[in-house]
Amino acid sequence: MEENFRDSIGTITEEGKRNWIFPKKPSGRYYDYRKYVSYFLLVFLIAAPFVKINGHQFLLFNVLDRRFNIFGLPFWPQDFHLVVVSMIIGVIFIALFTVAYGRIFCGWMCPQTIFLEMVFRRIEYWIDGDRGAQIRLDKAPWTGKKIRKRLLKWSVFFLISFFIANVFLAYLIGSDQLVAYITDGPLAHLSTMVPLLIFTAVFYFIFAWFREQVCIIACPYGRLQGVLLDNKSIVVAYDHKRGEGENGRKKFRKNENREALGHGDCIDCFQCVNVCPTGIDIRNGTQLECVNCTACIDECDHIMDSINKPKGLIRYASEDEITQDKKFKFTARMKGYTAVLVVLIGILVGMLFMRNEVEANVLRLPGQLYERKDNNIISNVYTYKLVNKTTKDIDNVSFELMSHKGTIKMVSQETFTVPAEEMAEGTLFIEINASALNGDKDKLKIGVYSGDKLIETTVTQFLAPRSYN
Repeated sequence: MEENFRDSIGTITEEGKRNWIFPKKPSGRYYDYRKYVSYFLLVFLIAAPFVKINGHQFLLFNVLDRRFNIFGLPFWPQDFHLVVVSMIIGVIFIALFTVAYGRIFCGWMCPQTIFLEMVFRRIEYWIDGDRGAQIRLDKAPWTGKKIRKRLLKWSVFFLISFFIANVFLAYLIGSDQLVAYITDGPLAHLSTMVPLLIFTAVFYFIFAWFREQVCIIACPYGRLQGVLLDNKSIVVAYDHKRGEGENGRKKFRKNENREALGHGDCIDCFQCVNVCPTGIDIRNGTQLECVNCTACIDECDHIMDSINKPKGLIRYASEDEITQDKKFKFTARMKGYTAVLVVLIGILVGMLFMRNEVEANVLRLPGQLYERKDNNIISNVYTYKLVNKTTKDIDNVSFELMSHKGTIKMVSQETFTVPAEEMAEGTLFIEINASALNGDKDKLKIGVYSGDKLIETTVTQFLAPRSYN
């Protein structure tokens, strides 16, 4: 067993250099299913920033302007607590999903895998050929043919990377803004063009060179696998009991009775290794590099078919299923994750229903004390901010004191309009007779009205002389 132990990843040589992976072009039923899922997700990823619901971009993450749309619903910085709860739900869901089904997300839904395997790798197969042709081309001298192939591939990769960067930018600044920038031309918006080219270079580096290293080295989710998986998790697994038999695996020989000789069904053809995009041997068990892409399942099933052996030597299974023939069960750990997930989803749904369409903040102007006026009147100056989260203008907005008798005087007009999805701010004075105050720091409840309709309430503090306690 010691000679099979390894303390380094499969994409690094013993000298510490990059071990470039040339995976065989996969084919089979799982690969076909993955293509359907991948193309659907690619269409969704590309279309999401350009689809609008009630005038809102379907997905928008404009960090600079602090504006976010999730599934067509606008969110503001004041809704950050909802984002926090959503992120916690996402983490718990990923943990539950990984405990139950391993890294199936990595192989089927991760954007890195989808772009690499279903876009860039397929283009590479089209230009450079399959595994054998790619290896020969890599070792060949720099002839005219090799230069043409390399330039064609690198150019196509760069154009796709530039396209991905533009889609990424649409998520950040909005699709309308992106279209306007494209219409105006790059020279009119150099401050945006430079970051766009930087993102293009990053995507090109990832998909043209770094590749599977993202999953192995950079992605923190891959590192969590060792913590979250156990013997009951469903993973892409090699049935070592069936494959090894009593006397281990052996090359295939026609008309040989392998069972009588004590050999397993694995014929040591290495096709599962050749097709793996991370270059591992799945027969060594669950490993850090495995992204559950199922390429080895399809390849092994094809080999088993060709030698008239049953499929499933490599399949989705747990370690307990292979060694003890135990079927998948919902464990106590999974039930615990599920309970936490249900509670958090319930909290999020409740918070969404309680989310106000208008957010109001009235704060005392920093550094200003109270002002004493005639007739025992105490005055404080405030700034207000009103956020309209709806798609309609809010007209005839005004403030009224609800907790004390007094007056609110606006610095500008008495009523104003808050535009749709915009913020209104300004200054106001609150004047209260000292006899109506309970101390030197009173809490005031202020109502925000649209005409005669109360649309929001907020609380602020009112300062007065101590002598009026």
